[in-house]
Amino acid sequence: MFKKNKHGIQIKTPEQLEKMRAAGLVVGRTLQLLRESVRPGMTPLDLDGIAEKAIRDEGAIPSFKGYQGFPATICASVNNEVVHGIPTDRRALQEGDIISIDCGAILEGWHGDAAITVPVGEVDPKLTELMRVTEEAMWRGIATLTVGRQLSDIGHEVEKYVRSQGRYGIPQEYGGHGIGTEMHMDPWVANHGKPGRGPRFEPGMCFAVEPMVNLGTDRTKVLADDWTVITVDGKSSAHFEHSVAVTHNGPWVLTALDGGAERLADLSKDRGPST
Repeated sequence: MFKKNKHGIQIKTPEQLEKMRAAGLVVGRTLQLLRESVRPGMTPLDLDGIAEKAIRDEGAIPSFKGYQGFPATICASVNNEVVHGIPTDRRALQEGDIISIDCGAILEGWHGDAAITVPVGEVDPKLTELMRVTEEAMWRGIATLTVGRQLSDIGHEVEKYVRSQGRYGIPQEYGGHGIGTEMHMDPWVANHGKPGRGPRFEPGMCFAVEPMVNLGTDRTKVLADDWTVITVDGKSSAHFEHSVAVTHNGPWVLTALDGGAERLADLSKDRGPST
């Protein structure tokens, strides 16, 4: 049995958070390796093989493989694929593509889950900006994970930042989630909405914060494989994600190699002293 709060959200002990951190580091190191591996001519299936070996070499288990029938270790979503792309060797990556790589691992029963979007060689500046906006929105959502704030603050900060940067689409039906002894746990974490709603954050709660942002419309559809989500207008999409713990000292980004220290410090500096 694991402790839960009155809303059914799993509360981890400090010792359990250390185990979550170990699983998160497996994911973080795997994504770093994948980022360094992406180049024109590779296929998403090549990247899947690299990811599975890296995860298993660390004594962990790929959490996506076999999950509800998903056939691979990573989700690999290219260009207008938003999320849940199945890695194949049908098409090699080309200069100018972007690829979103979502990765999960289980270590000693605890889950880590994170995602990055990577340029393939030189890409259109609009895509570089799309990736920047999406990643920054993620960090702004993560920064809300402090004791006493509320669940909807995450999505509010994500949406507020994205809307401030231009005409982008935020798919309404996809978002983050609780994480711990399962990959997907309550609650669902929206990437939009009003602040100050939902459960208050307590130390030991863990959430996957994962904005998806489209270059065009927010409308999406699922392909015949029942997994791959694409934009209906054919424009590209970016996806970033981290697993994050709420602590008395602020957010602890379990899947970031430095725990999120650098990016969160930069955000705090940009906002200046509180008044």
